[in-house]
Amino acid sequence: MTALTTEEILRGLAENARAPYGAARNARAETLAAAAEADGDRELFRQALDGLIDAYEWSAERTKMVVPFARLLQEYDRDPSAFLDHEVHGLFWRFKWVAGRIVESPEIPLAAVERWLTDMERRYRLAGYSERAVRQAEFHLADATGDEARMDRAAAAWTAAARDRMSDCHACEINTQGWYWARKGEDAKAIEIWEPVLSGGKSCMEEPHRVLAHSLLPLVRLGRLDEARSHHLRGYRMARGKDNLLRSVGKHIEFCALTGNESRGLEILAEHAAQLGPLTDVESQMEFAGGVLVLLRRLADLGHGDRPAVPYQGTGHTVDELYARLSADATSIAARFDARNGSPHVSEELAERIGRQPLVDVLPLGVRSAGLPAATAPVGVRPPAATGASTPAATDDLDLAALVERARTARHKGHPSADALWARVGELADAGAELPDHTVSADLLEFRATTAARAGAEQARGLFAEAAAAQRAAGQPARAAYALLGIAGTAAQSGGETGEIRRLLTVAAEAARGLDETDPARARRIAVAELTTLQIESYLRGRETPEEERQPVDAHLVAELEDFIAAHDSGVRTEAEDVADIVAEAELALARVALTTGDLVRAEPLLTSAAHRCLTAERPWEAVEPLSLRARVLAARNDMEGAEALVRAALGHAAELTDPEEHAAVRLTLAEILLHRTGGADEAAAHALDAAHWLDQAGLTATGGARARLLLARAYAEAERTAEAAEVLQSALPDLVEHGEQEAVEARRMLGGLLSRLHDQRAAAEQYLLAAETAKGWDDPRPQASLAHSAAEALSGAGLREESRSAYGRALELWRRAGDNPVGEVRVLRSLAWLTVDNGAGDEEYGQARALMEQALTVLEGSEEPELRYERAQTWQQLAALLEDALNEDEDEDEDGEEDEDGDAPGRAPELSAAVRAEVAALLDRAAAGYAALGGDALRERFQCAVRAAWTEHALGRAQEGISRMTALIADLRELEGAEAAEFARQAEQVRERLG
Repeated sequence: MTALTTEEILRGLAENARAPYGAARNARAETLAAAAEADGDRELFRQALDGLIDAYEWSAERTKMVVPFARLLQEYDRDPSAFLDHEVHGLFWRFKWVAGRIVESPEIPLAAVERWLTDMERRYRLAGYSERAVRQAEFHLADATGDEARMDRAAAAWTAAARDRMSDCHACEINTQGWYWARKGEDAKAIEIWEPVLSGGKSCMEEPHRVLAHSLLPLVRLGRLDEARSHHLRGYRMARGKDNLLRSVGKHIEFCALTGNESRGLEILAEHAAQLGPLTDVESQMEFAGGVLVLLRRLADLGHGDRPAVPYQGTGHTVDELYARLSADATSIAARFDARNGSPHVSEELAERIGRQPLVDVLPLGVRSAGLPAATAPVGVRPPAATGASTPAATDDLDLAALVERARTARHKGHPSADALWARVGELADAGAELPDHTVSADLLEFRATTAARAGAEQARGLFAEAAAAQRAAGQPARAAYALLGIAGTAAQSGGETGEIRRLLTVAAEAARGLDETDPARARRIAVAELTTLQIESYLRGRETPEEERQPVDAHLVAELEDFIAAHDSGVRTEAEDVADIVAEAELALARVALTTGDLVRAEPLLTSAAHRCLTAERPWEAVEPLSLRARVLAARNDMEGAEALVRAALGHAAELTDPEEHAAVRLTLAEILLHRTGGADEAAAHALDAAHWLDQAGLTATGGARARLLLARAYAEAERTAEAAEVLQSALPDLVEHGEQEAVEARRMLGGLLSRLHDQRAAAEQYLLAAETAKGWDDPRPQASLAHSAAEALSGAGLREESRSAYGRALELWRRAGDNPVGEVRVLRSLAWLTVDNGAGDEEYGQARALMEQALTVLEGSEEPELRYERAQTWQQLAALLEDALNEDEDEDEDGEEDEDGDAPGRAPELSAAVRAEVAALLDRAAAGYAALGGDALRERFQCAVRAAWTEHALGRAQEGISRMTALIADLRELEGAEAAEFARQAEQVRERLG
């Protein structure tokens, strides 16, 4: 290899300092350090060693920094005078890195570690530094060796010593101090100590990343589940893909394993499968593997041991195989530490961690995760029931006869628990339990037929036929009539022949009417048969009508439903009470028809009546849907207070529901309404989170679950929980883009905005551009223009000037094609102007930028709408700033330029500079006047322009003009009401004093 020149080494060091941390940066730093040593320039060598130490510190090879640091220390001991002050500070600062890291290499004897610590203490004392950093290093040594007494002493001495220039980063200190108390089981104290980092008050390159990971299990143990969820979503986003934070990634995987989120843990593991092999930093390897092993053991306990896990060094493994491999690696590393330390401390800690049991059955995280496939749990392990499944309380203590009686009572009341009760009866019957009477078999056949019909199973019709025969044989003609109606319904559901379906409906209706007059179920059977016939007939008419002749609303069905309601409302009181819930169902059907046509006036009384009937019939769970829909009607009328009250009532009545979709629907309605109320975002997020979880339970993750996550992301964003919003939305994005172009575009637009707020401008631009590409074929060019504009801004923020310029150009073309958005056009022109002079510019570039600003003014010429008047004032203000910027560039060149032939510095003539300043003042005056005409909405902008104009007059030698401007401004501000005007008046007085 050809030796590098000094210039090449310097350039390489500068480039590598800007490179991402990781193996590639480390390798380059090693090459440059070797080249610098060969070069013979001792200062260059020191610089290269600094770069190598820094590269190692922020990677998975931290322990390798000991060697280059020892070389740097030798250089210092050989000639301390060669080190500049900042180099000496850097050397001592890195000493504590090494003193804390050296114990993480099991091959380095404890005696050598102690010598490093002693040397650090000596050097710090001689340099006049506090012992705080020394005692912190001793704390890490004591922790690594399991010396609890020494760790306690070191912790006390560390926190008692004064902070000084050598003290560790405050955020990093807080991290370790909190971890110390969590290790002792003092979770609440740990969280209290971590608070300054968790709240954002203290941060650094690795914080709050690590503290967020450390806090997960303590928060769960304290029952602070919302915070634990939040810290996982925020913290994993920060740690993802960073080699130096593998330990934190392992903690996130462990958290998922212990909170019922095993599938999420597997997804995180898959993202970091490349780091599963041997690492230079073996302690990081062991710690990362420890978290993974918790997950793998949990998966095995749930019966997934033979399922594929993730590859290990390119080879596929099952869960059990990967567990065995990682366990061997981790325990081997632990044994090496134990051999060095002379105690089993490290192995015992690892074993305790791997053996941890779940802390909660399930903690919904909000992010989309692919559910684990069904598995047969090993003997002794009982998979937890799905959250929300309504299993009747204390049924295990009931004998079969009592259980059947309860199931029949629930069925008669239409209670949601009936299904679970009959399912339990079926389990006992299948297990050989003696049935209490001969009718139970018929009831079970009916239940199984109903269950099959809900699932759309082909055998449902046959099961209903068997059930009808069995119920007749058991002397239960009313139940038989129900089963006959089920036969007709399943025939329609499976797309049966029209004539056959109508014949089956007639048979069912005749069976209902044929019931004995004294049968208490007769009125209900007839009403159910009538309503079902109306609804199926409407479906059949739709099938028989050519597609081009179909109407949005079946007017015949509407009339029939109205007649049905009227007929039953005029019946005998006791009969009306028996069928109140069925009439409510008819009203609900009519209300849905009205809602599809936007007829809110027609829908609301129907929904009100339906809910009232259900509550009167003591079936509150059936009032949930009409109450929720009525809440949406009120929300559409902007009666948010009334809407919120209704949907909260619906939520209260939903307690006994067992259908996950019904639970999700009412929670999503409340979440949407709460988002319209100031301060409602956090509660909205909680309900959207619950809804997403319910929809996952229903197997609707990709459809309703994705939309629930979109709403959850909106709520998080509204609550300024941006990282959580982005994490949730990104997880749902693959599903949302399948919901159609409109939803895909809106989801990507929202995600782009979130990523931009998180300062990830490249990723934001990618989402905006993908959304723009989706919208490219739409007739309306405005959405694409807006997206191209947003992409341009993100690309500019990412430093991609040419890509930004191209995107701005596309946005300008689209805004002009749309022809009705001068604001968008003007803002693009202004942004292009500033982009033209970004990153160094001369007269030509400033001339182009000015031309773009003047184009913007031409677009706005003659506009008197308030929004356009504001944009015109903005453009004057920005043109003034552009001219001032150009003037300052020239003056900087004057100071740094060479003399010309006449001995004068190059640049603008003084009279030209004065003319530009006079134009700046005039533009600022125009802008201030424009803002003044808009009143209090643009008070801040007006103040800024007036002050800038006054100082410009001062620069022109016309201080009195500036003072006069401020005097006039103060007089105007004092005539306005409000604290903002008073504050600006006070500031204007201060400016006037300084001008004088």
